[in-house]
Amino acid sequence: MNALNFVVKEGDVRLDQMVALMMPQYSRSKVRDLIVKGLVTIDGKIGKPSIRVLPGQQIVVEMPRVLETTVRPQKMDLSVIFEDGSFIVIDKPAGLSVHPGPGHLDGTLVNGVMAICPGIAGVGEKNRPGIVHRLDMDTSGVIVVAKNEQCHRSLSDQFKNRTITKKYLALVNGNMDEQRAIVEAPIARNPHDRKKMAIVDNGRESTTEYRVVERFPHFDYLRIKPKTGRTHQIRVHLSSLGHPVAGDSLYGGTIDGLERQFLHAESISLTHPADNILMEFKSPLAQDLLKFKKSLG
Repeated sequence: MNALNFVVKEGDVRLDQMVALMMPQYSRSKVRDLIVKGLVTIDGKIGKPSIRVLPGQQIVVEMPRVLETTVRPQKMDLSVIFEDGSFIVIDKPAGLSVHPGPGHLDGTLVNGVMAICPGIAGVGEKNRPGIVHRLDMDTSGVIVVAKNEQCHRSLSDQFKNRTITKKYLALVNGNMDEQRAIVEAPIARNPHDRKKMAIVDNGRESTTEYRVVERFPHFDYLRIKPKTGRTHQIRVHLSSLGHPVAGDSLYGGTIDGLERQFLHAESISLTHPADNILMEFKSPLAQDLLKFKKSLG
């Protein structure tokens, strides 16, 4: 193992914060992982993430050998919205999982992106390189993948601090009671069905804002801004109002003529990690959803 040595110059800072400042190429989660594994010492003693360091103390970080990801590149016909040295923006099609998991060991977005950007191997988590946010398998639209650790850390921080704005388009069953509203309800794993999420009293804070854009006799077409990013958040919140996303077999039921849930990630706005410029990327409504919407008249 290689080791990084440095002396604390300014004090009364958490160990994980100090190490993260000294190692900007690593994400905060990676820094914390190093500390938890006992690879960071303070004056020769193993530290804890929350311990506060003082001026003059010596910090030593043992650097383990980087483990190669088991994810392999696979050529795919992916639509690239934008790419530079920091990140790549993909217009994800429905039916494509973002990263490997149970039931989807390959053939995922990550496999396809690695064929375009082989350098993302080792960025972020081992088996989901470059991933800073996700879309459900049957949700289409904009997704961003980091190409280096600095970008991964910056975008992860922007998501954590809720400075990234995401907008979705959705068709829901029935007509909403209010043209515009904010839904605030905590979300956690459904205690009775592990495949589903649910509104649970001790769940994580979750906020979704919506606006009715167009109204049909049996459906409403919404533009949605989730303020938080919980698993299935939009689908759970809309279902809780009695207006599930049209075609959502998990939370509302199937609909003839619609092969999947009518949910599309329309845009994402973020600050470029290198240039500090606010950028927005958009994806037009997917063709299958557009066709169904036009059939409504």
